[in-house]
Amino acid sequence: MKILNKNRRPLTTISAYLGFLFFIAILFCGNSAIAQSVQASIDSSSIKIGEQITYQINVQSDPDAMVVFPEGETFSPLELVESPEPDTIKDQNGYRLLKEYFLTQFDSGQYVIPRQEILIRDQKFYTDSISVAVRDVVVDTTKQKLYPIKPSVEVSGGLQIPDWVWWLLAIALVAAVVGWLIIRGRKKRNEEKELPPYEQAMAELHQLDESNLLEKRNIKEYYSQLSFSARKFLDRKIYDRGLESTTGELIRYLEAEKDSGHLNLSEKTIEDFRIILERADLAKFANNKPDVITAKEDRSRTQQIIEGLRESVPEPTEEELLQDEAYQSELERKRKRRRIIFGVLAVIMILGIGITTLIVTKGFTYVKDTYLGHPTKELLEGDWIRSEYGNPSVAITTPRVLKRGEMNLPDEAKRNMLGAETFSYGSLLSNFYVTVNTIQFKGEVKFDMKKAIDGIYSVLEQQGATNIVMKQEDFTTVGGAKGMKVFGTLDAKNPVTGQSIPNEYAILNFAEQGGFEQVIVVFNADDQYARELSERIINSVELNTNQEE
Repeated sequence: MKILNKNRRPLTTISAYLGFLFFIAILFCGNSAIAQSVQASIDSSSIKIGEQITYQINVQSDPDAMVVFPEGETFSPLELVESPEPDTIKDQNGYRLLKEYFLTQFDSGQYVIPRQEILIRDQKFYTDSISVAVRDVVVDTTKQKLYPIKPSVEVSGGLQIPDWVWWLLAIALVAAVVGWLIIRGRKKRNEEKELPPYEQAMAELHQLDESNLLEKRNIKEYYSQLSFSARKFLDRKIYDRGLESTTGELIRYLEAEKDSGHLNLSEKTIEDFRIILERADLAKFANNKPDVITAKEDRSRTQQIIEGLRESVPEPTEEELLQDEAYQSELERKRKRRRIIFGVLAVIMILGIGITTLIVTKGFTYVKDTYLGHPTKELLEGDWIRSEYGNPSVAITTPRVLKRGEMNLPDEAKRNMLGAETFSYGSLLSNFYVTVNTIQFKGEVKFDMKKAIDGIYSVLEQQGATNIVMKQEDFTTVGGAKGMKVFGTLDAKNPVTGQSIPNEYAILNFAEQGGFEQVIVVFNADDQYARELSERIINSVELNTNQEE
């Protein structure tokens, strides 16, 4: 008997159809995995202090795929010594890229090379984390004398100048150079200012005498310069339209000024000026060529006309001189103000170009976080410290040394303990917070891990956390210590602004060596740098299983 579904199709047929789709899906997924795969390996999992290991990333991909390998401090706590260019190998499955990194470490211990991110066609792939043991160099104590350990000494971090300061200095230097060139050009132009009107006219007539234009029979150019010198003197000294006025307009203006008493000119001076200007017009536009003697006579008459025009202008009164001085001072003040405004605009423009270039090439978030500063980014890229805390001791790598605090416990709990210690950095309201708690019990105490984990919710609530979501899973350190990882999300309310801050957290719990060890990391859910900090710290946790009771 066949069983039919509501669409009257046999279930055996549907099962075969789904099985076929499942097979096709697996087939395509398999092809994709072959086309794009990432593997990481090292040549040795145990080295001596200072030795190098070769970390290889093998990428199988299409020939036209863009592959971006990790660079920088992503291998911490190991140090990157060298990173050669990747090799490309063609095989039957396509192209294989082999990228090598040479890593080392100068402190003994058990380290973990974090997962590395590789981009293939803008898709992220991650390698597995790899454990590396760094061994001490064995010292023969029969030949080498040993000395007691010296006490710790506080060392200041020293002055660190942010990168944005150097960019600002470079831009300021460019702006200073541009400003200096502008000011220098203005000074040069000021130095090259024309002489007073009369002296300038006499200098131009002298240059005309030495030009040899008459000897070359270049009458047109000779009369052009001759009439221009007279017109320019008139334009600067008497009539500000002397250069663009026609000959008739200019003569009528002089006659009108003479009749009104503004100019003390003779009829002969005006008539001579008219004759020279008309002869110059004929030479320039009608190609008329007076003889050399006439041209020389016109040159002498032009000098006499300029002198006559100069003498016809009455001397300025003391009041006019003061007004002119005030006018010149006002002009100079306006020029200075324009120079200042221009300089400020030039600096703003250079700064704008520099900042825009950085944003286009690096991105707005990178520029903001790198040059304006970001607290967790500075922690992530700074020098990390590996230390052991508490008893039983917990080894952990952090961007800052954790500070000892007081652990408030009821008296009943203290009676069963040899000691309890807590070390922390940051706070629940900051972008990043890490705490290490250790408890040493007296004698044989059976510690209830489940009860301790159930109490985490209450502890988080007491610290002001809300909307707590908890998950848990087994956790094993690189050294083999087994524990329980509690993780999830929570909201922390800012007491000043009242704003609810979304956070994520991860809590590692261990019951080892007759004690209880706990590592708490809380970070802002919207802070990518804090997320990387958390992952790096969690992966670095290790218990000191060799500690003596």
